[in-house]
Parts: sequence; structure tokens; C-alpha cells
Amino acid sequence: MAECFDEMWGDAGGLRAPYRGFHDWFAEEDPKRLRAKQREAEEIFRLTGITFNVYGRAEAEERLIPFDIVPRIMSGTEWHRLSRGIEQRVRAINAFLHDIYHNQEIVKAGRIPQEMITRNDAFLPHMIGVAPPGGVYTHIVGIDLVCTGEGEFYVLEDNARTPSGVSYMLENRETMLQMFPELFSRNRVQPVQNYPANLRRSLAACAPPAAGVDPVVAVLTPGIFNSAYFEHAFLADQMGVELVEGHDLRVVDGRVAMRTTCGYKAIDVLYRRVDDEFLDPLNFNPESQLGVPGIMDVYRTGGITIANAPGTGIADDKAIYSYMPEIVEFYTGERPLLQNVPTWRCSDPDSLAYVLDNLADLVVKEVHGSGGYGMLVGPTASKKDIAAFRRKLKARPGNYIAQPTLSLSTVPIFSRMGLTPRHVDLRPYVLVSPEGIRITPGGADAGGAEEGIARGQLLSGGRHQGHMGAGGLGRCWARPRMEFSGCIACWSGPRTPRA
Repeated sequence: MAECFDEMWGDAGGLRAPYRGFHDWFAEEDPKRLRAKQREAEEIFRLTGITFNVYGRAEAEERLIPFDIVPRIMSGTEWHRLSRGIEQRVRAINAFLHDIYHNQEIVKAGRIPQEMITRNDAFLPHMIGVAPPGGVYTHIVGIDLVCTGEGEFYVLEDNARTPSGVSYMLENRETMLQMFPELFSRNRVQPVQNYPANLRRSLAACAPPAAGVDPVVAVLTPGIFNSAYFEHAFLADQMGVELVEGHDLRVVDGRVAMRTTCGYKAIDVLYRRVDDEFLDPLNFNPESQLGVPGIMDVYRTGGITIANAPGTGIADDKAIYSYMPEIVEFYTGERPLLQNVPTWRCSDPDSLAYVLDNLADLVVKEVHGSGGYGMLVGPTASKKDIAAFRRKLKARPGNYIAQPTLSLSTVPIFSRMGLTPRHVDLRPYVLVSPEGIRITPGGADAGGAEEGIARGQLLSGGRHQGHMGAGGLGRCWARPRMEFSGCIACWSGPRTPRA
């Protein structure tokens, strides 16, 4: 494994402060007891059905969510710094979405080309002129981050459509609390268990004004065969709201209503886990059976809140990602607090020439792709694969961006050999409403297999395998910062763009 920053031991090989409490506890524990506890936790996951599906093969493969007893621990100061950058980025994303569906000031200012917006497959003309309740487009956001050194973080992706994984973070934390309650008191870990309550409160705060004091919230799922169905059911249950499918819903008297034993009941807020294309067969894909015929007409007249708003996918498009530093500066008037991975837009002739000359050293991604599909990892690709990708790049250069490989940090996992380093990435979850921006402390922390993985990015010496690796998920702990009272920032709606 190439030289990487070790988050437990640091560059100098000395135990870093956030891990001292855990390391002392681990040194006192009997390894046999720890292995027994790990097996017990895995059995809990198996009995509970905490699984996810892996696609891309001949058939979908169901896997158990990996569990590990070693947490990733971030100091209060480190987490505070990240939180400020995440909050700034989420503000800019919401302002950007409002702008591109209204006056397009960022285009008029020459910061982003017109065609980058209007010709983008994720741009939804149906949303032009539509103002969501409270001005909130991205009610739930997942920002994918990687660490490359002490205090050095990069944003890999902005997940603004339907970010997943939060249920695995919550189940991991609950299991750890059952197994090792003493660890949490020793390390003063910020809690995450209130996420479902915060999610419901945040969604309710985004309801249309006519909803009243007790808005009706529901979760829309594609059904049991969806890879994240466990999460859909989990969140609906934890929030105490109905889990519905498209066939449970219909438009009645200008409202979206769900079927109940007492007839149809109007819904005020629909947390949808269905892609735009399948949301409304009357407005989008006419063959869709997952959505609700006519829901977009109700939405445009203010009869329902859809979270996240339709058309938000353009904000996590990889071509738009390359403009995020300009987007943050344009809408906030501030320098970005979080770094982007350096990115070459293959639509630019000079960038394309560089990428074609250096394919073997780069990671190339489809601008509309996600989950690691449709990408080339140059250092691990065969000559045949590189040649095939070269032809695709030349044929449709605007469909791709390229990035350098990164040497990502490692965090230990508990293996047969003891503590073994594994590469990790991090997805903090952000809730946005008129009440504020709330960042859940920690996040879904995906540990890689032996060679190292990250969501959508090559790790040093490794290969891409997708988000769920062998090293555990959802184990990131954020410690409190004494002079910092919380992770909630005031939300005042989209800001006026700054030239």
C-alpha cells in the first residue's frame, strides 16, 4: 500500500489526540471478546436485514452491510471546520438551483456557459419559474469527502438528488451503543440518533403554507426491489410516517392523496426516493409505474412539497461539479472553504488533448454517471480498456470529465491481524429547511477493501468497487468543540448572486 495519511497515527507515527481514548480502551480489551462482539453485531445486521444490492452484474447481488468496531474519530475542531465548509457549499447549491430555474444570473455574468445548463440532461424545464416552499430545493444533501492529509479534505461529489446511506450510519451507531456503551462516554461523541426526528421536523417545516401546524409527511419508495429499500422503510418507520409506492397515490381535487383504510388522505410533503424520470408519467416517462400521474401539476401550483425538488440533479452533475468553486464564490461572495478535486472538462479541446495523452494516469467519469459506473480508472485499466475508452472520449468528449488519482487517508479496521489500515471516504448528511441548515455530526464512513476504494474515485494503489467496502460503514464519530454550540446555521433562502 502506498504511503497515505494515517488518521490514527498521523504522519509522524504518533497517536493522534482524537484516538487516545479509543486506543487506551482497545489496549485493555481481550481480542477474543472483541471478535465475539463483532460476530454478534454482524448477526444482528443479518437478522435485521441490513443489506444493500450491488448491480452491474448479470443479477443483483445482495450483501450484508459491513460492520467494524473501530470508529473513525474526528476532533471537534476538525469537524467544525468541515461543517462550515459543508454549510457554505449547501447554501451555494440551493442558490444556484433557484437561479438557473429563474433569472440565470450566473450565466449572464459569464461564470457558466448557457449550454452547460440548458443542454444538461439533468436540467428540468418543468421547474422554470417554480419556487419551492421556503426556497428550499435540496432538503437532504450528502456531501462526499475524502481526506489526503492532516486537515486536507476534498469534495468528491455533491449528492443533491436522493442521497442514501444514512440508515446504515444510524444502525451502526445503535449497534455500537449496545455493544460498547463505555466507549461513547469515554470519547464524548456527538449523537446522531435524533436524525429521523430532525428529518421529519425539517420536512414538515418545508410544507406548503396551507398545510397547517401538523403537515402530513410520507416517503415514496420504488418498492422492495430497490437497492435502498431497507433505508426507505427504516426512515419511514423511525419518523412515524407512511411508506408509500406510486400505486398508493393519486391526485384528488388538486391534491396528492394516499390510499388508507378510511379512504384517501392528502399529503403535504413527499420525501421521494424515486428519480425525476419516473416521478410523473404524465410529464416525464410515460411508461413509469413508480410515480404519480399529475403530481408535477400539483407541485407547480403549490399543493405539495417534493423533497428533494425535481430538477436538483443538475447540482450533482459532474460537469457542474467542476464549476463549484465559481458557484460558491458567486452566490456567497466568499472563497470556498472546501476544495474540489482538480478537474479537466473534456468538452474543452485543450483539456481533452491532455486527458487523451494521460489516460493511463487519470480517473475519467461520465458527467451524468453515479456509483462508479461508466468510469475509467487509468492506473488499473488494461490497454484494451484504455483504447476503448479513448474512442468513447473522442466520439463524445462533452460526456466526460477527468481527475487525478488521490492518495487517500486510512483508518484502522479490526481484522484477524489486529488493527489494519483501510482507505475511507465520508458522507455527512445535511438537512435544509426555513428553520436552518442542520449537519449530522459524523456521517456514513465507507471503508475500503484491502486495496482501498472510494465512491467514484481511485485510491492510491487501489481499485474502485463502489461505496460499500469491506471495512465498515457509518462509523465516523465527531467529538464536540467546546466553543462551538452546534451545527445549525440560519437559512434565509437563496441569496442574491454577487458579480
